[in-house]
Amino acid sequence: MRLVVDLNRCQGFAQCVFLAPDVFSLHGEEALLFSPRFDEEHRDRVEEAAAACLVQAILVDYSDEPTKGVESHVG
Repeated sequence: MRLVVDLNRCQGFAQCVFLAPDVFSLHGEEALLFSPRFDEEHRDRVEEAAAACLVQAILVDYSDEPTKGVESHVG
């Protein structure tokens, strides 16, 4: 899992900081700091933070996770 934040879109409302303080923090009054990779134990909180972002600046990228329920076909 990987976290992507559009810092140009972020307005510093800090809902993510309140919901997932182990992953997000504010530096000063408006500069958002975050860990692009996070542990599975923080997954629910990070998903809640992404959903709560008022300007939809947070994306949780699951592309590095194995695809479930898909069988590979050779040839």
